[in-house]
Amino acid sequence: MRNWTEDNGIFTLRMTETIPAPIDRCFRLTCSIALVQEELGMKPVHGRTSGLVQPGDTVRWEGWQLGMRHFHVSRISGYVHPTFLQDSMLGGRFRTFQHDHHLKELPNGVTELHDELHFSLPYGQAGRLVARYIMVPHILRLMRSRFHRIRRIATTEAWKNYLAEDGNSI
Repeated sequence: MRNWTEDNGIFTLRMTETIPAPIDRCFRLTCSIALVQEELGMKPVHGRTSGLVQPGDTVRWEGWQLGMRHFHVSRISGYVHPTFLQDSMLGGRFRTFQHDHHLKELPNGVTELHDELHFSLPYGQAGRLVARYIMVPHILRLMRSRFHRIRRIATTEAWKNYLAEDGNSI
């Protein structure tokens, strides 16, 4: 089953993972600037630069992606603890970019993470081709890697390294 669709230049990517860890821990890891920084290899340089993102926060990320200098400014445009987080692009190389993180508590302390990411690129048909053949595979790899990273961290004592600074224990 293909985990992406395209409708008139808007690409939608979906991925789901179950993690045997509490929903609150998984949600807070989803909000962790340090975890995102490790995953993207980009650095937060303005706005919220450490800790956990909160509703309305903005973050400007800078670094290298796909061999090019890149920046991405996002705002936390949706936040319902511990079931939903949405970040939307305010500036960057995409024409549009919105990432929805849905979390659902399942029986026996298992959490289901479901991500849905919508994006489009500028430059008409050329942008659509770049999106389909370069960006979709790249973003799907990042999403898969992110889920594996959250699973590894949430199911070991490593989560304490990411969440200790906010003063709450799970």
